[in-house]
Amino acid sequence: MLIGMTYDLKDDYLKAGYPAEAVAEFDSLVTIDAIDDSLRLLGYETIRIGNIKALVGFLAEGNRCDLVFNIAEGLHGLCREAQIPALLDAYEIPYVFSDSHILSISLHKGMTKAVVREQGVPTPDYFVIHAMDEVDAVSLPFPLFLKPVGGGTGMGISANSIVKDKDELSSVAHLLLQQFHQPVLVETYLGGREFTVGITGTREHARTTGVMEIVVDPSCDMGVYSYKSKQEYLEFARYHLVEGDVASECERVALGAWNALGCRDGGRIDVKMDGQGRVNFLEVNPLAGLNPIDSDLPILCGKSGISYHELISRIMASAMLRLQPPKATCVS
Repeated sequence: MLIGMTYDLKDDYLKAGYPAEAVAEFDSLVTIDAIDDSLRLLGYETIRIGNIKALVGFLAEGNRCDLVFNIAEGLHGLCREAQIPALLDAYEIPYVFSDSHILSISLHKGMTKAVVREQGVPTPDYFVIHAMDEVDAVSLPFPLFLKPVGGGTGMGISANSIVKDKDELSSVAHLLLQQFHQPVLVETYLGGREFTVGITGTREHARTTGVMEIVVDPSCDMGVYSYKSKQEYLEFARYHLVEGDVASECERVALGAWNALGCRDGGRIDVKMDGQGRVNFLEVNPLAGLNPIDSDLPILCGKSGISYHELISRIMASAMLRLQPPKATCVS
């Protein structure tokens, strides 16, 4: 079975002149090599395709594969993560991870929150600012937390993300709108503990791989899990496996959000407690980083006793269920 690999290689974009923060979600050869090695150990033949432009060329030349292992984040627009899946849909080529529809919704943090809230998953109250003339319409109580609606890897998040009054709200919203050219999510700030929950599988087969608490040194961005603290996590962040009632509640909220959104195969759900210790959904990462050393999902799995190879094996097992031929129906 031939598995195509699609991805955005960070070095390619840095060489082309893109700033580091703009390509922070993109992958290194360490990640590509690790995934490739695991797929081959599982008995698959692999071919490295690359980014969406490389995939267009690959398909235009008449090439095909049986399945695509897609980790490409894309670059432009709020459907950037859905670009390769949508192209593969057009060619009827199956792929690993969530489909183009889900990736389009989940990249927009406001739409994601609307979907999970509709399904009864707790999440902080929020407002999406599209332009500065909407700032006065924000009626949520302070403090608030601001971030780009389609950012990842802590993009646009810093100590300034916590705003305490209208002046700070206006100033930070203006900065984010100007810098990232996308709407800004405003949500009620949660001052409690922060966790990330790893998940593999789809719908009734979805299972958590563990719950990890994230503790950031207050000397870095006032303890916010920001772009800086994520990039310099060895110095500023600590990760602790959580068990017991707290873990169970985090898992309940995370699986509720995962299935409400229809996510597939593997990823992460970020949750956080409010001041009363109630766990709330923050955001989903349906294309979670898979760097075997630096990414949260492999770190979490390692702490739970799940090897990197086992993680890739579980993801592939979930995807392969969609390739099984439908069972014949007995009609009497």
